[in-house]
Amino acid sequence: MVNDVFEDTKENMQKCIDALKRDFTTLRTGKVTTSIVDNIKVDYYGTMTTLSQVGSVIATDATTISITPWEKTMLSPIEKAIQEANIGVNPNNDGILIKLFFPPMTTDQRQGVVKQAKGMVENAKVSVRNVRKDGNDKIKKLEKDKEISEDESKKAQEQIQKITDEYIVKIDETFKVKEADILKV
Repeated sequence: MVNDVFEDTKENMQKCIDALKRDFTTLRTGKVTTSIVDNIKVDYYGTMTTLSQVGSVIATDATTISITPWEKTMLSPIEKAIQEANIGVNPNNDGILIKLFFPPMTTDQRQGVVKQAKGMVENAKVSVRNVRKDGNDKIKKLEKDKEISEDESKKAQEQIQKITDEYIVKIDETFKVKEADILKV
């Protein structure tokens, strides 16, 4: 019973870290990635569709993303969607494909991205703490229902705190790696 609570807690805390890593992919580092445009939706014949479903999206080099639409008629809707997404660059349409040229990041921009990452880290830590609270509540319910003793309850809550501490450290390590990636010139 108590072990089930521990397993659930670990699983849910791991989901918090996975979500943080997904969030980190939307941040710009020194090298552009196609994930920058993942959230851009294009009006595809009246249906809002992700950019990757209306064309080929590739990073051609460290500062350029090329978007080749499956249909030529989609060039201007894609261009419009990119402008509205406000990702910091203007699309260049040459009649065949759209190129996004990202200028090298300044030190101030890098610091701003690190600040965004810190906000994401705080959200992940709050999520982990919420999972801890849920785990502790389950343990207290087991104690209240007389399925475990008061001593077992205290030990279980201490164990949940240890698990929480482990995951907070993992979050901090994930941030350090991302921060180094962002600040690398």
